Amino acid sequence: MKKLFVFALITSIYAIPVLSQDTTQIDFKPSGKPIALIYTNFHASFTQNQTNLAFEVTRAYLGYEYNFSKRLYGKINIDVGDPGVGKLQMTAYLKNAYLRYRTERFTLTAGMIGLYQFKVQETVWENRYIEKSFMDLYKFGPSADLGVVADYKIADFLHIDGSILNGEGYKLIQADSTLKYSIGTTIYPVKNLIVRAYYDYMKKNVAQQTVAFFVGYSSERFSLGGEYNLQIDHNIIANHDFDGVSFYGNWHFKNNMKIFARYDRLHSEKVGTEESPWNFTNDGHLYIAGFEFSPLKGIRISPNFQGWDPMDANNSFISRIFLNAEYKF
Repeated sequence: MKKLFVFALITSIYAIPVLSQDTTQIDFKPSGKPIALIYTNFHASFTQNQTNLAFEVTRAYLGYEYNFSKRLYGKINIDVGDPGVGKLQMTAYLKNAYLRYRTERFTLTAGMIGLYQFKVQETVWENRYIEKSFMDLYKFGPSADLGVVADYKIADFLHIDGSILNGEGYKLIQADSTLKYSIGTTIYPVKNLIVRAYYDYMKKNVAQQTVAFFVGYSSERFSLGGEYNLQIDHNIIANHDFDGVSFYGNWHFKNNMKIFARYDRLHSEKVGTEESPWNFTNDGHLYIAGFEFSPLKGIRISPNFQGWDPMDANNSFISRIFLNAEYKF
């Protein structure tokens, strides 16, 4: 199976430039540009017995994108962020390195690619610089991986997508016999309304499976989204099942200002005769509410409140006051 994946990946990479030959390219001039995206914040955290103050640069994306033709696009992107383990404060990862071939109905992307798993949800949530979307935040799957993904527009109201992936994410690129397979369907039943269903499968000794459903509405004035996510045998560990819901909304005012709010609930199951769920220390409720303004193009600033209410009654409610900022150029 690993050989099949490698063959499919190499074939896709070499096939894309051939497919991109376009006789309508007479007026097209290849062009590229550097890209940068930075997330930073200042926050204060409050619990019953402690107050913490901190400045952070949580993410810096640095890269380059290039349009080879009207149909062929390439991108390389470095992600500099907190690795979350060890003593290192910031670590650089190769987040994207891919070629994308696109027609009016079909898109094929191969390499280190951004995934469709929670792409639609993240778009409706709108506030990635403040907090990740549900599946990304609670590690239902990585935002990028090595592989091939295809998207086909059956009609204006119906898209399907599928992928074959390494399964380890962009931070752990290793050769083994485990691959992840996914399929998703996105429906636009009426103007501004989005409905999406997603499923993925990855197996070693046991099979990790992810199921996600999303309904959202997005217009110029406001957006609303709701999602349910379930993962069976998380990290390919038997009976490590968890699920959760997320609801969020944004209301846009004039002069590049908006208000937003979000609620998450994460819940895990008990394993065998254990008294507590396997992920009990991380289960809980997340509350976010805030205000955003954009003084200049490419800059967003948000004062907001974030609260975490753990399922474990022995742990205190955590309140955080944030001042988040995003810089894009």
